[in-house]
Amino acid sequence: MTDITMIEAAARRLQGHIRRTPLLGAPQLDQIAGRRLLIKAECLQHTGSFKARGGWSAVSALSPELRARGVIGYSSGNHAQGLARAAAEQGAPCVIIMPSDAPALKIANTRALGAEVVLYDRANESREAIGEALSKERGLTLIRPYDDPQVAAGQGTTGLEIAAQAAEAGITRAEVLVPCGGGGLTAGVALALQAKAPEMRVHPAEPEGFDDTARSLASGRIERNDRLSGSLCDAIMTPEPGAVTFPINRLLCGPGLVVTDAQVLRAMALAFLHLKLVIEPGGAVALAAALFHGDKLEGDTVIAVASGGNVEPAVFADALKTLAG
Repeated sequence: MTDITMIEAAARRLQGHIRRTPLLGAPQLDQIAGRRLLIKAECLQHTGSFKARGGWSAVSALSPELRARGVIGYSSGNHAQGLARAAAEQGAPCVIIMPSDAPALKIANTRALGAEVVLYDRANESREAIGEALSKERGLTLIRPYDDPQVAAGQGTTGLEIAAQAAEAGITRAEVLVPCGGGGLTAGVALALQAKAPEMRVHPAEPEGFDDTARSLASGRIERNDRLSGSLCDAIMTPEPGAVTFPINRLLCGPGLVVTDAQVLRAMALAFLHLKLVIEPGGAVALAAALFHGDKLEGDTVIAVASGGNVEPAVFADALKTLAG
């Protein structure tokens, strides 16, 4: 199980290999949110998302022998790129299993980083089964996108930075909203803040129709989504919360927040307009929740993680069109 000791160890291994992304704000966004709003811009991270942290953490934690044999992962794109980069820079062969309907940009970027990409049908095939089979067949270490203690530890370094940067700004109490798929980033941030900024409370944010974590937190048990596709937020369309991550989130998180695709597009446009940030749909759900669901939050300050920026140009163009409305 991931804990603060693992997160701090991951932070030491990540030094010099990831960016300390900024905590940004704009008065126009504060006005919309009805309180001070700060954005942790992980869309500016290497490979365009926080997944660079977990990928590096997991690969660097392997023995030299296992690294030399190679790693395998499954992802719709951001874990794919983060793991591919980490593997390439640490001399490990890398195979990534990606859904055939993943954004073409993410597939191309993963290949450009040196990984072998294996495509599958999201609706009819199991990436977990494919991953397990190829792992055994080729002797590769399987590194899951969120249900892996070392991956979650790497993601937790985001929380260490939030605590330090908030303290630098004189902030000790805030609601922290985190885009949530399987829950690795949410769990890592929650653990880090519990240790370093205990007056901050984490809320997972999810797209409508894929709110398995919000429903699971409400019921106290893992709830599964009815469908596996059909949202703009491809990066966080996981079937259910992770077995490793959910117990942490159930213990440490406040209620989940759910946003619509229309709210996500509007949040993307506002982030570009006022902060000059490019955020992908899945990475913008926390910002959308902060902007449009403030009635569900308490306190004077909210921090939203913008978890990724790997967006297709056509989708980003659709977001910018909302500014004309």
